Amino acid sequence: MVHQYKNNGYNIVLDVNSGAVHIVDDVMYDVIPLFSESTKEEIVHSLKSRYQEADIEEAWEEVKELAEDDQLFTKDEYEGYIDQFKTRPTVVKALCLHIAHDCNLACRYCFAEEGEYHGRRELMSFEVGKAALDFLIANSGNRRNLEVDFFGGEPLMNFDVVKQLVAYGREQEKLHNKNFRFTLTTNGVLLNDDIMEFANKEMGNVVLSIDGRKEVHDYMRPFRKGAGSYDLIVPKFQKFAESRNQDKYYVRGTFTHNNLDFSKDVLHLADLGFKQISVEPVVAQPTEDYALKEEDLPQLFEEYDKLAVEMIKRYKEGKDFNFFHFMIDLEGGPCVAKRLSGCGSGTEYLAVTPWGDFYPCHQFVGNEEFLMGNVYEGIKNTKLQSEFKCCNVYAKEKCRNCFARFYCSGGCAANSYNFHGSITDAYDIGCELERKRIECAIMIKAALADEA
Repeated sequence: MVHQYKNNGYNIVLDVNSGAVHIVDDVMYDVIPLFSESTKEEIVHSLKSRYQEADIEEAWEEVKELAEDDQLFTKDEYEGYIDQFKTRPTVVKALCLHIAHDCNLACRYCFAEEGEYHGRRELMSFEVGKAALDFLIANSGNRRNLEVDFFGGEPLMNFDVVKQLVAYGREQEKLHNKNFRFTLTTNGVLLNDDIMEFANKEMGNVVLSIDGRKEVHDYMRPFRKGAGSYDLIVPKFQKFAESRNQDKYYVRGTFTHNNLDFSKDVLHLADLGFKQISVEPVVAQPTEDYALKEEDLPQLFEEYDKLAVEMIKRYKEGKDFNFFHFMIDLEGGPCVAKRLSGCGSGTEYLAVTPWGDFYPCHQFVGNEEFLMGNVYEGIKNTKLQSEFKCCNVYAKEKCRNCFARFYCSGGCAANSYNFHGSITDAYDIGCELERKRIECAIMIKAALADEA
């Protein structure tokens, strides 16, 4: 499978199965789509009104050489791996601990309903968190590196338990030859110097929630009485990012129908000094006034293009920053399993409620249909676990002929379920945006290679 597109003056050809990327001239760009179904003579005849015959023949030879070297029109070698993938033992490697089903903000788009997750407000006890870490260790097999994300609601509302669980995890590392990577997601309201110091010592990554420009952020992320939170959190986040040497964190925003010009929010965050930035599309039902609509796509595509061009410009000026959705590894990248199945929700990755229930991920919490078990009894719903284990790019009809499938790994199971009632479908607007982001990311790589 080959995907071709033009972006920012580049003719880009992606061989999907091998991951090879080629920047080609106009002649070769036009020869490639004809190559598999036409003879050399037919291609020359078809294109000779636009190009010199000698140039067409030379391009044909170059395409033929790339094909013979398995850099174009390569076969899909991954599908045969699926049966082995389905039968491999389930090993848990990551937990999302809902340390607080409560929040001090009232974000309009929050899928967690101000931290309640369709249920009750509650803080996780040390005993429940300890049992969760014990479960992770016991079910991690030979995997040494484990990840625990402190999530909410707002986890800093239960910070004493966070500290206790980190201390317990560090003790268990030595006993079981494991290595915990702790991470934290926070809205910053309660962030202070002591918490920053602790996080810099213990947290492998910290996610700082901010949506961008003041008017955008304050409208979507207010306190419960309506006041905005931008002025309170920005100085804290700037100080925190600097204290981490602009590494191992990212500011994470959400754009909605209300700020389709979201590239301005990304650049606003960059202008505030942040070097690690993620601003992601809201996922919401069409009935919500802030939901993204299909008719928004052309403008959103244009915003990604504008952002990509501006990032190249800033790179040349020495003012570069990382944008999460444009970060792509064309030479290595994830292992085969991750390319096929993504985050591993429901199998390798689980969410834990404050009272110890397991769900496939944080976005399923509160939906009893997806209750998998608990920290004391383990996984009880093995049928559901098997369904998630079989969730991969080949189980999704929409993924089979999509050039992006090995980069998004089939997309989010929760989004698929929420829009189509099945974890093996796909959220269509999300797919369109993912394809665009990948095209921009590859173009950036091409442009920066030109500068090297």
